[in-house]
Amino acid sequence: MNKQGQKARAAPSPVTGVFKPDTIRDVADSLNVTSLSDTVASALASDVEYRIHQVVEEAARFMRHARRTTMTTSDIDQALRVLNIEPLYGHSSHNPPTFRRAPPIPQSTSGAIYFVEDEEIDFDRVLREEKITLPNGPRWAAHWLAVEGVQPLIPENPPAIPKDSDPDALAKPSSPSRPGQMFPLTPPSDRPSPVQAAKKQQQQQQTVKQVLSRELQLYYTRLTSALLPPSASDYAKRTAALASLRNDAGLQALLPYLVRWVGEGVVGALKSGAQSENDGRVLEVLLDVIGALLDNPTLFVEPYLHQLLPPILSTLLHSSLPPSHAVHLRTSAAQILSHLLTQYSTTYPSLPPRIMKTLLLALISPEKSRSTREGAIRGLIGIGKEAVRKGLVEGGGAKVVGSECMPGEEGGLAEAVTDALKVLHPPSAQPVPLDDANEPDAATIQQLKDTVGDFFAERLWGDAVWARAVLTGDSKS
Repeated sequence: MNKQGQKARAAPSPVTGVFKPDTIRDVADSLNVTSLSDTVASALASDVEYRIHQVVEEAARFMRHARRTTMTTSDIDQALRVLNIEPLYGHSSHNPPTFRRAPPIPQSTSGAIYFVEDEEIDFDRVLREEKITLPNGPRWAAHWLAVEGVQPLIPENPPAIPKDSDPDALAKPSSPSRPGQMFPLTPPSDRPSPVQAAKKQQQQQQTVKQVLSRELQLYYTRLTSALLPPSASDYAKRTAALASLRNDAGLQALLPYLVRWVGEGVVGALKSGAQSENDGRVLEVLLDVIGALLDNPTLFVEPYLHQLLPPILSTLLHSSLPPSHAVHLRTSAAQILSHLLTQYSTTYPSLPPRIMKTLLLALISPEKSRSTREGAIRGLIGIGKEAVRKGLVEGGGAKVVGSECMPGEEGGLAEAVTDALKVLHPPSAQPVPLDDANEPDAATIQQLKDTVGDFFAERLWGDAVWARAVLTGDSKS
């Protein structure tokens, strides 16, 4: 009995599973492998079954993560990719393969054989058919829905059709600073009214009606009354009004009216001659308002730069400012101009060259007054060192100004040029004249006269380091 039991245990157990050894032999015969033993076929059948279970388990994970209860061919492809096996491209459950039964093979021990029938394609029929063009893929494009209340007339935006209503029936807030005068419905930037927009539908822009709220009208009234007319008793109110302009949000709708108010105020003060003390104080307040508007981070000031620059440049280059306020006004205007260029020169690269051209013309034009030249020099100082070099040294501004200065003149125009040259390079603590230098400097003195003129050359050659720095542009010389 023991020997029979040992023999029974030594006999190979039958292999059961989905894949039979006969299936492995059929595949081997298709690959011209004829000598395949039963042991190898059984081992390969077990391995194939294990691999299929492994793929199905991985595919089931993808199915569960997708919150589905039905496994799809995409889950099988993802599982094959995870297992580093080439996925089954082209197999889709929407187009199931069609299997056909092959004719029986004589003297074959296997059962019926099924195969996938290949579709026969008629090339003549394919060439005669009309070609189908593939649609374009999805694309993204950005466009402006509205810019400062103006809707661009582009295909992406619907046409702005004005309603058939009486324009006079709309609310028209009156101007707080001018009794009897009405606020326009749109910002005062030469934009057409709604009635004109209805008559000119071919224009590229349509106007959107804008009405100031009662709160903004009240804010405008109190703001302007706190700022102008300036008085010593209203200093606290004026400081609070400027702080509000500098920090408060929600003033975008009021910005065009403030810009127009500042422009008209500057024009009115300069037109009257700007000789009185009150005119000087008015200009100081209006410059502070411009600076506060530029400092407010919530305001979109870029569309109004062309309206802010004329008041700044007019104050800077005007020929008749109050003597007691002239230096302060020009210095403040130069600082505001510098701040404006620093903030918006990247957005508008053509802005600094245009400002430089305006200041250069005011500096070297023969018909300009001394006060205008002084304002141009203050503007160059505010812009920076490179502007001073291009205007006074390379542009010949110092030579032109020096020809108008009297010998030994101090203050005013001569002081402004000296301050500008100090921006290029500060004077030495212990200056050494060019005449006392170790090396001969006759050529340097002559070059200095040709560059800045005799008047300022006499001031510069008392400091050899300063003079060479002005000529060469080396701030470390």
